[in-house]
Amino acid sequence: MKKTGWKKYLLGLVSASALVLAACGSGEEATDSSSTSGGDEAESSTLQISVDQGYVDYVEEIKGAFEEEHGVKIEVTERDMFEQLEALPLDGPSGNAPDIMMSAYDRMGSLGQQGHIAEVTLGNDAQYNETDKAQVTLDGKIYGAPAVIETLVLYYNTDLLEEAPTTFADLEELAKDERFAFDGEEGKNTGFLAKWTDFYFTYGLVSGYGGYIFGEDGTDPTDIGLNNEGAVEAIEYATDWFKNTWPQGMQDVTSSDAFITDQYLNGKVGAFIGGPWQAASLKDAGVNYGVTTIPTLNNGEAYEAFGGGKGWVVSNYSENKDVAQEWLDYVTNTENQNKFYDDTNEVPANQDSRVYATEQDDELTTAVINQYKDAQPMPNIPEMAEVWTGAENMLFDAASGNKTPKESADDSAKLIKESIEQKYTN
Repeated sequence: MKKTGWKKYLLGLVSASALVLAACGSGEEATDSSSTSGGDEAESSTLQISVDQGYVDYVEEIKGAFEEEHGVKIEVTERDMFEQLEALPLDGPSGNAPDIMMSAYDRMGSLGQQGHIAEVTLGNDAQYNETDKAQVTLDGKIYGAPAVIETLVLYYNTDLLEEAPTTFADLEELAKDERFAFDGEEGKNTGFLAKWTDFYFTYGLVSGYGGYIFGEDGTDPTDIGLNNEGAVEAIEYATDWFKNTWPQGMQDVTSSDAFITDQYLNGKVGAFIGGPWQAASLKDAGVNYGVTTIPTLNNGEAYEAFGGGKGWVVSNYSENKDVAQEWLDYVTNTENQNKFYDDTNEVPANQDSRVYATEQDDELTTAVINQYKDAQPMPNIPEMAEVWTGAENMLFDAASGNKTPKESADDSAKLIKESIEQKYTN
C-alpha cells in the first residue's frame, strides 16, 4: 500500500481508543457488539458499506444480485478509508459505524487486536496464496478478505532506453551516461533514482541483502534485523549512490519525490523505483514510460519490496456479521474481482483474477503481479508503528554523513527496540 496517512491514523486511533475506554466505565469491552445502538428488524435488514470515492460505482453495480439473494438493502457511503478506520473506535460504540469497510493490510492486526474489526473466514480460501493470507492474519486469526495487492515497480523512459534494465549493474551503467548528467553539480547523475531516504522504498534493498524487521515471518517484535550484516551492506550500497552519484536534492526527505518526477518529466531520468499509484500522473503528463519489475541486486537476489494493499473488513460493532461475511465472500469471488480490475485497474488479490488481469496486456498490472511474487508482507502487528518512526532517518543519517551506515543501522534498531519495550511491554 501506499504509505500515506499512517501517522495521522495512529494518533487518532490512540486518542479514540482512550475515549472508548472512558465511555465503557462499566467495564464492558469494546469488542462487545451489544454496545451498538438499535437492533430492530428494519435496521438488521440494511447493510452499510463505506468505501473510497473510486469504489462507489463498483459497489453500486454489483450490489443488486447480493441484495436479491440475501434479502437485504445495501447502503453505500463514500468516505476516505483512513478517515473511516480512524473514526471506527468512536463511531462503533455509538452505532454510527458502517458494517463493512476497507482497510490497508497493515492496519488490520491492530484493529483486530483492539477489538474494532471482527474475525472472519476466507470463503474463497483457494484463491489466495500464503502471502495474501499473511497480510490479513495475526496470531492465527483472520481479520479481512484480501482485495488488492500493491508493491513497488521500476519505471523507465522508453524514449531514452531501448530496453528495460534487468540488473542493478544496468542501473549503474545508466549513472555513467552523459545524457543524465545533472546540471549544476559536477559528477552527479540522474540516470537512475530511488527515494531511499524513505524506509518504505529502502526496505526492498535491505531485505534483499538479508535484513528484516520482526523475525522471518514479521511477527516477532523482539527480533529486529535492521542492523545485521546484510542490512548494513545494503545501507552502505545506498549511501554510495547518495554520496557519489545523486544530486543533493535526493537527500531531501520531503521533496525528493517532486525532484524525481521533475527530472523524469524533463527527460533526465532513465529509470526510477516507484509505486503503481504514480503511473496516473505520468500518463496525465503525456510522457512515455515502461513499467517492469525492479532489477536484480548485485548479490543476485531479488529486490524484496513490501507487499501491501487492502481488503474488506467487518466492524466488530456490527449487528449484521453473518450477512457481512457473505458480502466478503461475494465481493472477493472471481467474477467480482475481475470486474473490480476492469473498473479500477487495481490489481486484484484473487489468484484467478490476477491471471485475468495479466491477460489484459497492461504493463503496470503485469509488473505489479510479478514483483509481488518476491514481495515481503508488511508486518501488521501494532509494533510496526515504531519501525516507521525508528527507521525514518536511517538512510538520511548515513547518506548525509551524519553517521556511518553501521552507526545509523544500530541507532535505528536501538530506537525501535526501546520504543517497543516502553509502549508494548506490560
